[in-house]
Amino acid sequence: MSIAAGFFVDWDGNARSTLDPGSGYLCETDPVARYVAVTTKGGTLVHEGTFYKSVADIEKAGIKASLVPGDHPWGRREDGF
Repeated sequence: MSIAAGFFVDWDGNARSTLDPGSGYLCETDPVARYVAVTTKGGTLVHEGTFYKSVADIEKAGIKASLVPGDHPWGRREDGF
């Protein structure tokens, strides 16, 4: 897999950039398969998602997701994060 500029939806329903997923995570992408693997720096898989070329493509898919910056935390306080 490689790293391609695009977007995915995290487990909280936020849109995130594949180039800056936040929380020290890294993204590996396969734009042809429309796949995003979010991993720790050590390579542990923490999330999988669909690759979108743009935020508009997320909206076209019928998903309402706010684009958040990389410094926006993953998870919610009530989930133990």
